[in-house]
Amino acid sequence: MTHVVFIAPLFLETTNRYVEGFANIDNITLSVISQDPESSIPRALKSRVAGHYRVTNTLDAEQLTIATRALGKGIGKVDRLIGVLEQLQIPMAQVRDTLGIEGINGEVAQNFRDKDRMKDVLRAHEVPVAKSGLATSIESLHKFIDQVGYPIIVKPQAGLGTRDTFRITSKDDLVALEKQGLRPTSQEPLQCEQFVIAREHTCETVTVRGKPVWRSGSRYFPTPLEVLENAWMQYCVLIPREDNLPEFEKFAPINKAALDALFGSSSQSAAGTALTHMEWFLQQDGTALVNEVGARPPGVQLMPMMSIAHETDFFADWARLMAIEEFTPKARKWSAGAAFFRGQGKGERIVSVEGIEKAVAEAGDALVEFRTPKVGMPRASGYEGEGRALVKASSTEAAKKALLSLIQNVQVRYG
Repeated sequence: MTHVVFIAPLFLETTNRYVEGFANIDNITLSVISQDPESSIPRALKSRVAGHYRVTNTLDAEQLTIATRALGKGIGKVDRLIGVLEQLQIPMAQVRDTLGIEGINGEVAQNFRDKDRMKDVLRAHEVPVAKSGLATSIESLHKFIDQVGYPIIVKPQAGLGTRDTFRITSKDDLVALEKQGLRPTSQEPLQCEQFVIAREHTCETVTVRGKPVWRSGSRYFPTPLEVLENAWMQYCVLIPREDNLPEFEKFAPINKAALDALFGSSSQSAAGTALTHMEWFLQQDGTALVNEVGARPPGVQLMPMMSIAHETDFFADWARLMAIEEFTPKARKWSAGAAFFRGQGKGERIVSVEGIEKAVAEAGDALVEFRTPKVGMPRASGYEGEGRALVKASSTEAAKKALLSLIQNVQVRYG
């Protein structure tokens, strides 16, 4: 039987959905590497996990190698080493290279994790991207600004989404950036990009040995960067009811070209079997630019949203894809969306939450899940906020209307 080792840093709610997905596949042996003790495995799953190895840091390739080798010796040859987190992609690739396990290797993992390298690879294959560069000093940052002009975007070279991402519009912003400790150096360079005025979309793609077999698209509103810069903004992600909208159909060849470039010659192997998350811009003139690509499942609640829209369990579908390279595309039946509730004001804890009853009433039957921000909760560090709601509707407009009613009515305040 295929021996799958899944890396689950902590047995949290979402992680357990992935573990369950693997555990329910017939004819595989499942082992888990985690930082949590074996006793943390949910009782319902424990009997289906053949092996567990605890490490102190799941991002440490040396510890992962020791753990994987031990599980292989104790249970049987490891055929797949799999994890979800973006930060795991390079350590996992290093272990695969060391132990000869099929999947994404170190070179391909760098294509996805190193944002500057990613843009260079895409540009070399004539995939449209914004002008970009890597700043290793304040002088090189100024040089890039001289070339493209203000505004620009700066972010860590191996950043996660829009975390630690800033828009620089003037010299004053540069000074403020330095005061926050984000001064580029050769050891900690900053990715610099031309600022693009556009609508931001995602493209989730399932490939089997390099061949695209399924795609899904969504739209952010407002964009993640706008939300990051404006603490008062609420945030939504929307999957339209239609899966063949012209802008998504037009982007499909660009999506394929980008994935072919990043996976390279390994795309025809098990490395090319993946669910990827691509963020892209639709510019005002109708042209598209690739922003970033992750070789892992998407965040921002897109996994449950895709499950809702396609009436499936996408966590289980992904597990089956990665473990035995099987995927059955399912038609889209609903529009789905997520609304994230973020607080306003200064302070580190929520002091009031208003508008819940009205928001729920107006969303009506479209509301699938509602996680209420609660007084006393600490201020969230990310742009997803302290609470969320998921919706589904038979039309895109109905889903969008439900999302807008939620973010317009729910008011969270810090103090």
